[in-house]
Parts: sequence; C-alpha cells; structure tokens
Amino acid sequence: MSKRVGVLALQGDFEAHRKALDRAGADSVEVRTAAELEDVDGLVIPGGESTTMLRILKDVEMLEPLRRFGQRRPIFGTCAGVILLASAVAHPSQESLGLMEIAVERNAYGRQLDSRVVRLTPGEEFVRRAGGGEVEAVFIRAPIICNVGPRARVYLSYQGDPVLVGEGRHLAATFHPELTADLRIHRLFLETL
Repeated sequence: MSKRVGVLALQGDFEAHRKALDRAGADSVEVRTAAELEDVDGLVIPGGESTTMLRILKDVEMLEPLRRFGQRRPIFGTCAGVILLASAVAHPSQESLGLMEIAVERNAYGRQLDSRVVRLTPGEEFVRRAGGGEVEAVFIRAPIICNVGPRARVYLSYQGDPVLVGEGRHLAATFHPELTADLRIHRLFLETL
C-alpha cells in the first residue's frame, strides 16, 4: 500500500510536488487545515514565499499544529519550505518551525533574475541511498544553508554550500526537485515514511 503524503497547499507550486510524489509511488493529497495533517504519513512544504507562507499559517491557525506534526512525522521542505524547517533564519530574520538544526540565509542566490539550473555531482551517501548520476537542480531565489547541526547529513552541495540535507525524519532541499523529471529526491523522502 502506498503512503499518503500531504502537500501543504496554501501558497507556492504545490501541484508540481503532487505530480512528482504520485509518479514516485505515493498517494498525494493537498493539505490546507490542521485537521488534514492527521490524515497523512508525511508532508511536503513547497517553495513559495516564506514570509507569506508563515503569515497564512498563522492566519489559519496551523503553525503550531504543523510544528507538532513535524515532531512526530516526516517533512520535506523545498526552498521556502527549508526556511520554515530551519532553526535559524537570516536576511532578514524571521520565525520558523525549528524542526531541523540548520541555519539559512533567505534569497542568498540573488533575485528572481539570478535563478539557475545546474548539474550536481552527488556524494557517496546520496549515491548509496538514492542512486548515482548527476542531479539537475533548479534554484529560484533560493536560500543558502549556512550551517548544519551535528545530526545532519549533507546529500548534495553546490559551490561548497549544502543544498540537500537530511536530519532525522526530515529532508530539506534549497532547490526545486519537483521541476525536473528526476524522482530520486522524492523517493528519498518517501523512504522516511
């Protein structure tokens, strides 16, 4: 039986994640309320605009339920989702869920015009868990992970900075794997369920 994975559908490109999860073998659903969190085995927080997402989460009284969810179940955050998962956020500072021991700097790769697609060479841990071959990474106004805690595993790096990090049950990608045909990163997340 496939796992039921929610995609936070308050803001951002949640539909692309749903399609990738379904192709990877999950049963994906959109999540918009705290009650809907109880019906999923894991959750994806998509890219978007982190301050807007944070405001909406507060408006719909979902911030604390989401934090509690992440204390017991896996979350995969991409781009803005990484910012929400982090324990420290800079440029500017903002509240976060504090579910991963990572520090991030928002929009560190520049403006929208500075977005890019690059090919990353995976390290041993990624190859062991997800398979070999380069990984296409789409960066759109992406954050940089400036610091990782001792329990974090860095799966992929770009220009010396971690861009795909796992810690406990959570996974954080500063790029957008849902915008490529490569399902390895979504499958890596599904392994945590």
